[in-house]
Amino acid sequence: MWGKARELAEMTPPERNRWVDFLRALSIMAVVIGHWLMAGMYVDSVGELRRGDLLTVADWTHWLTWGFQVMPVFFLVGGYSNSVSWAATVRKAQAEGRPSQTGVYRDWLATRVQRLITPTFPVLLLWAALAVIMTQVGLPRDQIRMATEAALIPVWFLAVYLLVTAFTPVTHAAWNRFGWLSFAVFVPLAMLTDWLTFTQGVPYVNFTNFLWVFLAIHQLGFAWQDGKFDRRWLAWAWFAGGLAILVSITVYGFYPVSMVSAPGGFSNSLPPTLALFALGMAQVGLVLALEPMGRKMLKSVGLWTATVLMNGMIMTVYLWHLTAFVLVLTVCWLVLGGAGLDSVPGTGAWWASRPLWIAIYVAALLPFIAIFARHERSFGPIRGGRTVPKARAVFGVLAICIGLGATAGVTIASPDSLSGIRWWVIALPLLGAALLGFGPIYRPSQATRDHAGGSAS
Repeated sequence: MWGKARELAEMTPPERNRWVDFLRALSIMAVVIGHWLMAGMYVDSVGELRRGDLLTVADWTHWLTWGFQVMPVFFLVGGYSNSVSWAATVRKAQAEGRPSQTGVYRDWLATRVQRLITPTFPVLLLWAALAVIMTQVGLPRDQIRMATEAALIPVWFLAVYLLVTAFTPVTHAAWNRFGWLSFAVFVPLAMLTDWLTFTQGVPYVNFTNFLWVFLAIHQLGFAWQDGKFDRRWLAWAWFAGGLAILVSITVYGFYPVSMVSAPGGFSNSLPPTLALFALGMAQVGLVLALEPMGRKMLKSVGLWTATVLMNGMIMTVYLWHLTAFVLVLTVCWLVLGGAGLDSVPGTGAWWASRPLWIAIYVAALLPFIAIFARHERSFGPIRGGRTVPKARAVFGVLAICIGLGATAGVTIASPDSLSGIRWWVIALPLLGAALLGFGPIYRPSQATRDHAGGSAS
């Protein structure tokens, strides 16, 4: 894998912005390490397996979430990548004499969805099968739910990212016409949403912030690609302004410091709040201010090869890292009698053992990478090269988003069905993919194998 990544790294065109790929890899690795740290399982004094949330037992770790909650960076990179990809698609269509952008958009979206969702099928199907097996052998259903819920946590994010990506032609056109105003419009929308939620108590309206906050950050990706942050003083000002707002509304304001789940059930990320919006602005400013240094750093063949390697398996790492976590804990608990699980999360002994445990999680993840990373390159032509019909495109995307959202919201595990799972949750993403014209079958082409290093476009 390293040799192939090195080969691809050496073929990288000089005009490529390597900082985009590096940020994509860095943001996913931050999420992975953050998840492995946050969910601490241990055996209590009476021999029972307990879940110790690090954020609950150690208040100072709330500050760490300002570095580990990097989903805004992923949406920034997504905006940059979607801008490049959509603009290139439009130019190609115009050169080929295709007058209708509607059909071009459907083809483009179907391809983006395929690249995003195809690696998700194996983890969904495997955990569906495991849930059925565990139910039939008589394991407690609450334990089955806990295992499937923990392993499939990463899936919810894909539904939001897919929705934001689907708006790209509209939001990109808005950027081209209105510039910074196309970003600024989302600020009052996010503020109004939080006011309705926390002051007026309007139910469910807070979920619209999944769009307002992440569409806004996605717009900043357009700005980046358009060269608006080439003046580094602007990036530093953006960082300082975002950080000032974040401190004022968390340390001195209403929102908790933690950018993920906080004690008392308040979450700044599920759904996003103004605090996460401010964090995103600060992170955008910081990573773009550091871009010149980062691009110089990535001229190193070794570091760039590692970045290419990571981008070639990035979805596999993201989707399977918690499955590896659950596997390690299951072996320690059921096979080794709780070996290694005697440290309570947040204690000195627990922190001292983290490097070893993270190494174990990485080792457990490697087989999943070896088996499933190929699904990041298993892309055949959508519907044999034919354009996806309008109705199928709409219902396909909606089915995938609802299915992935339900995987996190209600989980695939059923408390009372004979099989032990909710079949409709598993079926919806598969149905959506079929409507769009692809499925979970591995059909690699030479072109996709050659593209294993990932792409910013």
